[in-house]
Amino acid sequence: MENNQQITHEYALEKAKELVAKMTLQEKAEQLTYKAPAIKHLNIPRYNWWNEGLHGVARAGTATVFPQAIGLAAMFDDEFLGEIAKIIATEGRAKYNQSSKKEDRDIYKGLTYWSPNVNIFRDPRWGRGHETYGEDPYLTSRLGVAFVKGLQGDGKYLKIAACAKHFAVHSGPEGLRHEFNAVVSKRDLYETYLPAFEACVKEADVEAVMGAYNRTNDEPCCGSELLLKDILRGKWQFKGHVVSDCWAIADFHLYHGVTSTATESAALAIKNGCDLNCGNIYLQMLLAYKEELVTEEDITRAAERLMATRIRLGMFDEECEYNQIPYEVNDCKEHNEVSLKASRKSIVMLRNNGLLPLDKSKIKSIGIIGPNSDSELMLKGNYFGTASRYITILEGIHEVVGEEVRIFYSEGCHLYKDSISDLALHNVNDRLGEAIVVAEHSDVVVMCLGLDSSIEGEQGDAGNSDGAGDKLNLNLPGKQQELLEKVIATGKPVIVVLGAGSALTLQGQEEKCAAILNVWYPGSHGGRAVADLIFGKCSPSGKLPVTFYKTTEELPEFTDYSMKGRTYRYMKGESLYPFGYGLTYSNVEISDLSVLDINKEFGDVEVSIKISNIGNFDIEEVLQCYIKDLESKYAIDNYSLSAFKRVALNKGESKIVKMTINKKAFEVVNDEGERILDSKKFKLFVGISQPDSRSVQLTGITPLKADIELP
Repeated sequence: MENNQQITHEYALEKAKELVAKMTLQEKAEQLTYKAPAIKHLNIPRYNWWNEGLHGVARAGTATVFPQAIGLAAMFDDEFLGEIAKIIATEGRAKYNQSSKKEDRDIYKGLTYWSPNVNIFRDPRWGRGHETYGEDPYLTSRLGVAFVKGLQGDGKYLKIAACAKHFAVHSGPEGLRHEFNAVVSKRDLYETYLPAFEACVKEADVEAVMGAYNRTNDEPCCGSELLLKDILRGKWQFKGHVVSDCWAIADFHLYHGVTSTATESAALAIKNGCDLNCGNIYLQMLLAYKEELVTEEDITRAAERLMATRIRLGMFDEECEYNQIPYEVNDCKEHNEVSLKASRKSIVMLRNNGLLPLDKSKIKSIGIIGPNSDSELMLKGNYFGTASRYITILEGIHEVVGEEVRIFYSEGCHLYKDSISDLALHNVNDRLGEAIVVAEHSDVVVMCLGLDSSIEGEQGDAGNSDGAGDKLNLNLPGKQQELLEKVIATGKPVIVVLGAGSALTLQGQEEKCAAILNVWYPGSHGGRAVADLIFGKCSPSGKLPVTFYKTTEELPEFTDYSMKGRTYRYMKGESLYPFGYGLTYSNVEISDLSVLDINKEFGDVEVSIKISNIGNFDIEEVLQCYIKDLESKYAIDNYSLSAFKRVALNKGESKIVKMTINKKAFEVVNDEGERILDSKKFKLFVGISQPDSRSVQLTGITPLKADIELP
């Protein structure tokens, strides 16, 4: 190999075969669980495959904590997300270098990161939706590819091995995930659930893919012939390794009932291409071999793929280019500045009646009310690292106003319980009185409401026993709605700051709020970012990567995996806040939309548009292209996102922005799951939102239209 050439799968596999050939059958079998023991005579140290890096190095002590994945998606900025992923990889290597020098090879200390989560957030009730990049297959694909490439780097070795998860058709309910059968049409499978995985494999060369807990069309995903053999390794020519979700293979016999014994489950998984078991069922692999359920060849193949990954990571090369990354880069000032920048870009302004940004010289007092005002957990999301400093919203506002403005504070209510004090049993709402007093004494009120990962997240991780981490509806939990309405009733202007990983509604109180900021789980510097936006240090610029529905009543059953009636692509009614929507502090004008001539062998389509900042504020805006197929019977009901670009504009500035629409955007998926070009006539919409009437009403700007006719 040339020194600077990336080590290919083929080369790594060749070397892995030489290495595995020196192992006994038992040694090979022992390498197939996530806690792989050392093989001393081959100088192979023990290795724990389980590591997490969803929005920063997770669960391994101190690291830079970025906004949760759904917040990173709201940036609509694949380039910047790639930069963030590079930082995560740098910090991951810095930590790995130190821990391996100390022979600390425990869980969360390795170089195989089980991120990103590229599942489609198809239903707002799903507790793990905030780990994803939202509801759109195109956006998820672009962000997934950028994140994987950023993690894996472009050196001789992989900087970090990324993993696209959870393959496939996985998005709740959490409480049923170990036994659930997701029934899905071929069309929905190839149109919605698979594109992001395909992009991660084909465009980003992702090193690993993790199977999901559920069955898809009767086959358990971690042992699915269709998913792992036919599609992943067959159609897509995936060359890396497949890992099971944790304890998912045990579900085969315990809950799915597709096998009867642990050895049968191990055999089903490995024969269909699951190489690594997060769990303990593969500890039965030698017994499965004795029972003649698996061959030595099955075991050897999996061991070779896993060793190839370790070789591609440069684990057995003391000269590996990343071995010199020093510990000091972890959680450094520069990385934390990027985290703050990401927090600012991720926040979506849903409403502003002109109150924001606040001028602190014109106010004497601010009331800060609500259970998320001083919450560190709300900043973190799930799968988080430990920040060396957290800036809550209360602290962020204190920092900005200093001694000049009086701050009144009340927690207002518990996040989800009836009272804050356990002794206040006969006095539910034991902070409501204080909250009203705070509002009455304030010129303006900032209400910090929403959720956190103690009630929204993964089954077993989140503590809401009713929903197993899922939401039962879109309402604020506990006494928060009552708190909001009582504070609004004081007549003071109210700015609502929503911390959540998914869509929420204020049950019709939206119009009574002066402003609403959706801040997601904004990372360790989230409070500073919120304060920067409220006081106009910068403008909000995030866009919703999910639809905010009015109620769950308009949605199909949570367990229904058909896309009909779901997401902006298929919904029939009007949304509360649409996918792609978000306001800034300025106004823009769009003009001069042009589509470059399309030739016979058309590949990509070039679009250009002029955008001018005609307001009084420097901003970033996100231009979005949507395509509607006018002819095919397989066209999706509405239209779909086909390109986007984040643009910085100083006040008074104009730019001509060029965007490229991939040929795939003009294709449809038929009932057999085949992607075909089935139409010549299309409508293109380009603007700062979707072309739906609700977006136009909220933004005051109608996207420009062009007819496209293919040769």
